Amino acid sequence: MTTLHAERRDFETDLSQLRGDCARMAPHWVVPAEPVAAPVSPARIHGVVVPPASARLVAAMSEY
Repeated sequence: MTTLHAERRDFETDLSQLRGDCARMAPHWVVPAEPVAAPVSPARIHGVVVPPASARLVAAMSEY
């Protein structure tokens, strides 16, 4: 078996384990009845700096 196949198998095993862990934890997560987020005026949002590389990465995500 090649290393690639062994790595893929390890990844799939880990992903399967992660899914099982999430399924077991889901009943413990509390979901609020209604979202409590309130709209914020764009004038109040300041000081956020996004590096150009990150902006390009996020902009390209719509392709996926």
